[in-house]
Amino acid sequence: IMWLQLLIAAVFIAMVASLAMGAGFLLRDGASSRRLLVSLKWRIGLACVLMALIIFGFWSGQLG
Repeated sequence: IMWLQLLIAAVFIAMVASLAMGAGFLLRDGASSRRLLVSLKWRIGLACVLMALIIFGFWSGQLG
């Protein structure tokens, strides 16, 4: 049970880190930055993984 909560927390922290990196790229490189786009892609992928983990947790009864 605990591994799922830790995995969800780790993915959430990775999303926040990606958000902070994207903000840094935006300030440093401007809106047309390739690194900003890559950061956004990572954040979208992590959000999908996070939603899948939460749905799995509720479906399996481990979160709720």
